[in-house]
Amino acid sequence: MAQADVRTIKAQLKKGELNNIYYLYGLDVSGVEALTKAIIKKAVGDNEEFALTKLDGGSLNITEFRDLAEMMPMMSDYNCILINDYNCSQQREEVNKELINVLKNIPDRTVVIFNITGFDVKDGKSKIDVKNKNKKLIDFAAKNGIVCEQGIRTPAQLAKDIAAKVSARGGAISIQNAQELAARCLSDQLMIDNEIDKLCAYAKGREISAEMMDLLTPHQSSITVYNLSSAISSLNKKAAFDALDDLLERFPKSDDRRYLLTVISGAFIDMYRASCARQTGRDQGQVMHDFGYKWDFIVKNAFRDSYKMSPRRIRRCLCILRDTAQKMNSTAVDEKILLEEAVAEMLTAKND
Repeated sequence: MAQADVRTIKAQLKKGELNNIYYLYGLDVSGVEALTKAIIKKAVGDNEEFALTKLDGGSLNITEFRDLAEMMPMMSDYNCILINDYNCSQQREEVNKELINVLKNIPDRTVVIFNITGFDVKDGKSKIDVKNKNKKLIDFAAKNGIVCEQGIRTPAQLAKDIAAKVSARGGAISIQNAQELAARCLSDQLMIDNEIDKLCAYAKGREISAEMMDLLTPHQSSITVYNLSSAISSLNKKAAFDALDDLLERFPKSDDRRYLLTVISGAFIDMYRASCARQTGRDQGQVMHDFGYKWDFIVKNAFRDSYKMSPRRIRRCLCILRDTAQKMNSTAVDEKILLEEAVAEMLTAKND
């Protein structure tokens, strides 16, 4: 096998076809998780307690993994192992080699799923380049199983799914409004599902109108604070300043721009928490619990972007933002100029 899209994999699952190795990744994290669940369901049915083993890729023990992979299925046709967020760049080379050696010899009745939900496999680039340390594992998975990337779908692609979900809740929404809802949520499935629940509860069986969406779903620009922080972490100067220009248009007043600085600072605080969590072996769920996050996509984005920045660089960015806040409160300099200077400084902060 090789690269495959979601539709192809689901068609295979419907036919009862399973591969021994799956590598699932992409910016559509909720899509990655949904496909992971579908594969697990086909492999072990309702026997997850006995036939499914979940392993943390950040602390994977190769000897333990080998023993688990060689186990016979229990109360199921397949022995299924889920490895979340195994990052070859965070492991010693000999460990990566040992992992592939184990994968070369897994039994026919063992299914291994690598799903990546906490970091960007492409490392902010358009494709996986030859220097990417995850490439060997991905190439092996493509040759011996299936690799599936799930990118963010466009609003037009999401519209029918949204209409179907609203219909399943006893309501209705036009394709045009469904597409607008996806655009407002930046095609983020977690945000979309939340807004669908909220709108359906408000509509009480009536068709969801544009007026209802204006009332309950705030309009989001295609470029957000998240896009800005992500561009800075990736050292993408053009994307960073494009994002800042868009945000400045949305926040034209002085008080608005002070609030904007607070929101930007919050995004970098999220990244710093994620970076510290990874260093101490804590996962996304623990971070959500420890800091009281309501939305897991915020933590997932923070984990993904924190891989691109050293803890020291994130601290430098936070210091730049702190100093910018002090200047805003103590000088008469235009907030726009101060924000532009802050972004420029963060883009030049060393990643050591």
